[in-house]
Amino acid sequence: MAKKEEGRTYDEAVNWLREHQFDVLEAPGTKTSRVFLKKYNCSAAIEKTPEGEVKVFAYPGYLIGGEIAKLVNKGYQQVLKTTKTEIAATADHLKALHQFTEELKEAVGKPSLYNESLGTVSDAYMYDRVEGRDKPDTSRPKRPWDEPVVAGKSGKRA
Repeated sequence: MAKKEEGRTYDEAVNWLREHQFDVLEAPGTKTSRVFLKKYNCSAAIEKTPEGEVKVFAYPGYLIGGEIAKLVNKGYQQVLKTTKTEIAATADHLKALHQFTEELKEAVGKPSLYNESLGTVSDAYMYDRVEGRDKPDTSRPKRPWDEPVVAGKSGKRA
């Protein structure tokens, strides 16, 4: 039977991160306790919940131009994508991101899962290159075959 992992409190996690050479930057202009973390040119952000626990509100990503890049797996290539640019992810990028993510999990007291410990896990998978497939059904564009059939004089779609 698996044992339940005990998470760390927010203050314990921030202290652990500082002790392990993470750059811990207070988020400006926020009422809640939020910090941005940086190490290996990767970044993430955590905040304190009302119960005093840790919540990740900006998932780990590689820093490109001061922005946290999202790792996207396109099947043939992994890319780091920001709002402004998209670059091919190199082995060094992936190694740094994997190391950062594993240390962050240890800091907040989350378990390191077997399939994630084998390598870097992408934020999105776009293998088939179908536009909008990764979005929820409600935000996908309507396709012609999804429209209801309205019978008229000719029996064609309205």
